[in-house]
Amino acid sequence: MFHDQSDDISEHVFSYQQALKDRRLPDIPFHASPLMNGNDEYASMGMDERKQLLAAFFVFTRKLPVTYRTFAYVKREFTDSKTLAARMRRDVVTFLFDHLESFQKFDIVKIYYDDGQRVVSNTLREAVSYALSKESVLFRRSNATDYRLSQVADFLCTIELTALKYEARETTLTDDKVFGMVGTFKGNYLKKLRRKLLD
Repeated sequence: MFHDQSDDISEHVFSYQQALKDRRLPDIPFHASPLMNGNDEYASMGMDERKQLLAAFFVFTRKLPVTYRTFAYVKREFTDSKTLAARMRRDVVTFLFDHLESFQKFDIVKIYYDDGQRVVSNTLREAVSYALSKESVLFRRSNATDYRLSQVADFLCTIELTALKYEARETTLTDDKVFGMVGTFKGNYLKKLRRKLLD
């Protein structure tokens, strides 16, 4: 996910917090998978309340001045983890080169990642360091609990993964309960968020 930090999001955050307050919903760090499955901080909430939280976060995400690009891989299609990592690096480098002019407009490009998956963390570091000047890149470890934009990135990835599951007819009962039929999911979520997709 990409965000120009000169484009302030504080008003969007305030509007989101106010929407939660107006609906008497808890202002907790958004985490898509636990919300959908009723785990962790969402364990005591019913599906209706969780869906309201999802809807509020969706509206927040839609209004943010961000763009995104996702990459998806099926592990079984690769002989080993090294082959997968090499493909990921190649795809990210190609993407960065395709948008190099945009990135070069900034003095510093900050990369936030929670280091959740080593292969993703290494891919980001290697690809970004290769494609962009090392002096202009700053890596920061982030925690989704502390950063709203990290929560947005998690949400966008969940939506794109869910789209793949609908396409492959591999949705779970939870996916269907949260998003409904494929047409509902596409109309209510996917098409609206894909307006932010950076090809």
